[in-house]
Amino acid sequence: MTNTMTQSLPGWIADHLKRYIESDGEDGHLWDASLGGGQGMVTTLLLTTTGRKSGTAHTLPLIYGEADGNYIIIASKGGAPAHPAWYLNLEANPEVGVQVVAQKFQATARVATGEERTRLWRQLAGIYSPYDAYQKLAQNREIPVVVLEPKK
Repeated sequence: MTNTMTQSLPGWIADHLKRYIESDGEDGHLWDASLGGGQGMVTTLLLTTTGRKSGTAHTLPLIYGEADGNYIIIASKGGAPAHPAWYLNLEANPEVGVQVVAQKFQATARVATGEERTRLWRQLAGIYSPYDAYQKLAQNREIPVVVLEPKK
């Protein structure tokens, strides 16, 4: 496994990432949302960002939705007051790698705003209901909704 962050990840995330990579996505694509307070199985993708300080690749499994040919992810960090490191990385360099099951591709990340953000937030909260509670916990931090636009 080439992920430089694996040692610092919580065990359940490191295990999910390992299963996703070793099965070419088949085993890791679906994740049991009850592990994070949700319900049922949800789809996940692998997001690879470039470390804004280290310049090394960092890969994490994230819950996603789809809209308009793009993939949608939420930078919740469980409602923490600060953005997750992967979000800060893509702010510095929006060119990312994505894997959905066995399909791997490059994408450009952008943050949804206004009506688009509202619509996509509702869609993702419908997939994983804890997002609404995370926003309340985050207090003054508006949790970003990130659109991953596959490169043509």
